[in-house]
Amino acid sequence: MLRITDARTGELVDAAPARRGLTRVEAHPRALDPTGLRVLLAADLLVRALELGGTPVWALLAAEGRHAELRAAADALGIRPFEDGDGAAGLGEAQVLHVVDEGGAEPDGLRVAVAPATWAAPGVPEEADQAALRLALLTHPRNAPAVIDADALERAGDTLRRWRGAVADWARRPSRPVPDEVRAELRDAWEDDLDTAAVLGALRAVETDPDLPDGARFETYAYADRLLGLDLARDLGHPA
Repeated sequence: MLRITDARTGELVDAAPARRGLTRVEAHPRALDPTGLRVLLAADLLVRALELGGTPVWALLAAEGRHAELRAAADALGIRPFEDGDGAAGLGEAQVLHVVDEGGAEPDGLRVAVAPATWAAPGVPEEADQAALRLALLTHPRNAPAVIDADALERAGDTLRRWRGAVADWARRPSRPVPDEVRAELRDAWEDDLDTAAVLGALRAVETDPDLPDGARFETYAYADRLLGLDLARDLGHPA
């Protein structure tokens, strides 16, 4: 079960205490800036993780304004659309999770805090590869400040190209299921306060494990990408 840190108490709590009960996730970006975009990304990951656990989710954008610009920036980063919300209860949800930046909004209910983000490279985010930017942000724990510079973007871009090429190659091999121990490692990582850095570490281990068949590597990366949203299977069917 997904456990998330409640910023009000600093304690880990169940993100969806009622089994299969509807959970509302509200993103509260204060501005169209790096931290606001990171708030949206954290909310997107939270929605994806809950859905992977079988929890129905209602995702809302709770912002003062600039909804169109926020939606465009979020879409570019691979963040799925959020409905407009005003904080009012709607569908009898069992839990409400508010994703906020540190020192930002303090709505009633469980709050998931996101540390500041800073762009330290020219052209971020407008000219940057958006999937590489997403990956660069995912390498940082949500509660730690993230500074994205040119080196970080280059490393993320190199990793994405390598992984997408590998996934396309592995897809040509006979399919094999995700090994049980690998699936458990991935779920343990993201269900422990959305530890995306640990998820990425598990994928790196799978990439180089000599005992895993390529078909299992492919299924593992496809499975993890349901959370990460990096479009790792983008190059399937392309000439080698």
